[in-house]
Amino acid sequence: MKVIVVMPLAEQKGGGEMMLWDLMHQGRNAGVEWLVIFLEDGPMVEQVKSLGIDTRIVKSGRLRQVHRFIAAVFQIAAIARREGADMIVNWMWITHISGGLAAMLAGLPAVWYQLEVPSDKTWLVRLATLIPARAIVTLSKDGKQAQAQIWPHRPTPLVYPGVALDRFEPAALPSVEETRHKLGLPLHGPLIGIVGRLQRWKGMHVLVQAMPQVLQKYPDAHCVVVGGKHDLEPDYEEFLKAEIATLGLKERVIMAGLQRNIPEWVQAMDVFVHASDKEPFGIVIIEAMALGKPIIAGNAGGPTEIITDGVNGLLTPYGDADKLAIAILRYLDEQEFARNIGLAARQRACDFSTQRYAENFINTIRSAIPSVS
Repeated sequence: MKVIVVMPLAEQKGGGEMMLWDLMHQGRNAGVEWLVIFLEDGPMVEQVKSLGIDTRIVKSGRLRQVHRFIAAVFQIAAIARREGADMIVNWMWITHISGGLAAMLAGLPAVWYQLEVPSDKTWLVRLATLIPARAIVTLSKDGKQAQAQIWPHRPTPLVYPGVALDRFEPAALPSVEETRHKLGLPLHGPLIGIVGRLQRWKGMHVLVQAMPQVLQKYPDAHCVVVGGKHDLEPDYEEFLKAEIATLGLKERVIMAGLQRNIPEWVQAMDVFVHASDKEPFGIVIIEAMALGKPIIAGNAGGPTEIITDGVNGLLTPYGDADKLAIAILRYLDEQEFARNIGLAARQRACDFSTQRYAENFINTIRSAIPSVS
C-alpha cells in the first residue's frame, strides 16, 4: 500500500508534528510505502527524509492566496497519479481542504486526522468535512463525538497518539538535582512546571495565578513555564509577564521560552501542571507521567481519558486558580500520596507507546480501503 501524507507544517512546534514523526518512525516497516508532501519548507523535511522516506515540498501558501492554493492542489494530484498512490492522508483539517481536493482529482480515497475538538460553528471545519473522506480519524472521545455532529457524517475512528517512552525513562536521565543544575534552575524548594506553546487556552496564566497561594505555605517554591510564542497569539507572552509582575512573582516564575530537551525540563519538576481548556488529547501529559511525575490536568477533554482522578493524577476545572493551588499543595503536603500517584502514572503511560499508535493508525487507514493490501 502506497500512502501519501500531506503535512501543512515543517517544524516541530507541538504535538501534531510529533505525531507525524512518530508515525513515520514506527511505521517504516509495516507494509506501507510512505510519501510525505510538506506544504512548506522546514527542518522536518530533512528529518523525515533521514528515515528513508520520500519527501516533497509543495508550497501552498494561505487559503486566500487562491492561485497558489489551486496550483498546490493540482501538484499534489499529479504526484499521487505519477507515484501510483493508493490513498492520501491529510494531517489536520486545514490540509484536507487542499489534499482532499487533490484526492478527488486523482480519483483516490482520502482520510484526514482531526487533531482538535472541532466546532460546527467554524466554517472552515465544515468545509473540510464537506470534502469527501473515507474516514476522519480522531484522537479522543471528545473529538470523535464533536466531529460526528458535523454534517455530512463521516466514519470517525479513534486512534490515540503515542509517546516515545524511551525518551522519558527516568533512569536514562540525570537525577532531578543534576538536571536542575544543568538547566540553571533553583536547586532548593519545590518546582512546579508547565509545558506548551504560549496560548491563553493552554492556561499558563492560571498556574501563575495559583502561585501566590502555593508560596504562602512554601515560600521557596518556584514555577517554570516552558514554551515559545505562538504566531496566532503573540501578545500572550507579554500578558503573562504583566501578570507575573502584578502578582509580585518576578523572582518566583521562570519563563524558559521554547526548549527542545523537554524530557530534562520535565525531569527537573516536582509537580507537572497541564492547565489547558478542553485539551483535545495532551501528549505532554503522558510524557510527564512516563517520568513518574505527579500530574494535574483539566477535568474536560482528552486528559479525562488518560487520567483517573486521585489514582494516577489529579483533575481540576479550567481557569480555577484556587482549585489548582489546592491540588498542587496536596502533592507538596502529602509526599507519599504524590509518590504513589507518580508510580501509577508511569504504569498508565505504558498504554500509549508510539508502536501501538502507529499500528492502530495503519490498521485504521487500511480498513478504509480494504481492497488494497
